Amino acid sequence: MKKYAARFGVLLCLASLASCGWLPLTQQAGEATPADEHKPAKLVSIAPFPLISWVTMAGKSSTAPAWKHYQLPGKRATSYAFQRLDGRQAVMAKAESSASMMRQSVRISPGKLGKLKFSWKVPQLIDGADLTLREAHDSPVRVTLVFEGDRSTFSAKNAMLSELARTLTGEELPYATLMYVWCNACAPDQVFTSPRTDRIREIALQSGTAQLNKWLDYERDIRLDFHKAFGEAPGALLDVGIMSDTDNTRQTSVAWYGPISMSPR
Repeated sequence: MKKYAARFGVLLCLASLASCGWLPLTQQAGEATPADEHKPAKLVSIAPFPLISWVTMAGKSSTAPAWKHYQLPGKRATSYAFQRLDGRQAVMAKAESSASMMRQSVRISPGKLGKLKFSWKVPQLIDGADLTLREAHDSPVRVTLVFEGDRSTFSAKNAMLSELARTLTGEELPYATLMYVWCNACAPDQVFTSPRTDRIREIALQSGTAQLNKWLDYERDIRLDFHKAFGEAPGALLDVGIMSDTDNTRQTSVAWYGPISMSPR
């Protein structure tokens, strides 16, 4: 799993215009293998850290490591803390002119990608945040998914970024990253392309202030959302993460994330 940790580290480095190395990651317990392709699909639960347990795609119960906190050199780290809030398990994320994330590596084949369930609670928006501008590209909440794919289709710019990534870390730029975010003002389900690379696409699930300070629960079809954002079918899912960032706007933001679960197709 080292290469997947490296790829996600590269993604964050490029997205924040910071130079960095990468953190190795040991193989995750409960990871699906090619032999699991023909076995019955079971519910896969990804809880906030500390991760308690999950059920693999093969239906085997196992204990997995806690989520990993990935920090960016030159960037202040967002603070993440496990809490119970309003009777729910939750992770509090406090971003203070900061950017970092909690993430876990998985491997789920395209044919088993189904529904993604998650929740978040946001008390207030980030003043001045704008997902269309590089200098204001912050969100109080992000749920992130990283996918495998054919890098031979990269544009010249992305090929250059991928080569830069290879030079910095020994690994290439992730093929595609899909993020669910909250914007200050946009249309429902609007898709944003990152101002830094079109290999990062964001779907705004909420806009404006109407739903602030409430727990909001979502169920999304991973395959449909990926096709909506990228115009193609997804490859294997490699990483799941949460991220709150205010490094561009230099603001302070507090938000909470609930458990994440996936129901395979």
